[in-house]
Amino acid sequence: MQYRLGTYNDLDDICSLIKQAISEMESHGIYQWDELYPMREDFAKDIEKNTLYLAIDEDDLVAMYVISAEYDEQYENAKWENDGNSAYILHRFCVSPNHQNKGMGKMVLNHIEEQIKDMGYESIRLDTFTENPFAQRLYRHNGYETRGYADWRKGRFDLMEKKL
Repeated sequence: MQYRLGTYNDLDDICSLIKQAISEMESHGIYQWDELYPMREDFAKDIEKNTLYLAIDEDDLVAMYVISAEYDEQYENAKWENDGNSAYILHRFCVSPNHQNKGMGKMVLNHIEEQIKDMGYESIRLDTFTENPFAQRLYRHNGYETRGYADWRKGRFDLMEKKL
């Protein structure tokens, strides 16, 4: 597996991946993402900030994710256990439906954790839709704990944290 920063040339592939993921989630009754979020413009901004990464296996886009220090004000609802200055945030983590149920999510998540640790951070934070049992299971089985909740347009999200 190769990991690299996303570029503007990757936008079509990223948007295709997200469209496939939305279709897959909806087939399971999960209405987390839609035509309003995440959008191409979100990914273009992530690329501009050098925060969007791709996981590629033999020229096939396996997953994408964003890591940054930026977070929504709803993150203030959590009772974080680790210092905010030592935490980095995972956003928009998406594994291609073609690569799900093969351990790829866990493998990429482990890479993300090592990447953030190598950057000098001591914990990782994220939010996950409470009605997405697949994401919930992935994070909980990998040591993430709920620290609070955020209520956004689509519903309630767990605010989760893991010490690295």
